[in-house]
Amino acid sequence: MSENLKDKSAGEIAERSALATERDEIPAGYLIRSKEPKWYVVHTYSGHENKVKVNLEKLVENRGMQDLVLQVVVPTEDRVEFKDNQRVVKTRKIFPGYVIVKMIVTNESWYLVRNTQGVTGFVGQGSEPIPLSDEEVRRMGIEKTVIVLNVEVGDNVRIISGPFKGFSGVVEEVNEDKQTIRTKVDMFGRATPVELEFDQIDKIE
Repeated sequence: MSENLKDKSAGEIAERSALATERDEIPAGYLIRSKEPKWYVVHTYSGHENKVKVNLEKLVENRGMQDLVLQVVVPTEDRVEFKDNQRVVKTRKIFPGYVIVKMIVTNESWYLVRNTQGVTGFVGQGSEPIPLSDEEVRRMGIEKTVIVLNVEVGDNVRIISGPFKGFSGVVEEVNEDKQTIRTKVDMFGRATPVELEFDQIDKIE
């Protein structure tokens, strides 16, 4: 994920966070329900993101609510640093102070998440959590769509997005797990190896 996209996503979360509820209970007569699981942003005390994840997952398991609260994520990224001439990989939180939860919102699931130790509120308006859009989910790298692309080594592909859009090349390697292929494009008279995601290419029949 590029820095610009991360900054944009973080800014959107921070803007919504200003509207996050500080109430411990749903107002009388207020009923929240969603039919399908969606991703919601939960605000936590700074530095408590991983504790919230562990606490919430334990509560969900103990109460048998796995069908309502499906996944809890603390978005992180690995950064390579060099210390004393040695390569060190450090993991950092992309959105400090936030946990992302995939859930079906009901009174019961809302109350469970909202009152988990370390949680300060949902990011939303009033008592109503606002789900992330599909575009926000994709941009934040929380959930990646699996693309079925019938390509093999030796196939010709056309690049349809990204900095190499418009170029074409021959597939040299396919990584199904990472959803990527490796090819070479002709730039400035030189064959340059590039790695591309499945959604960046089309197979040339």
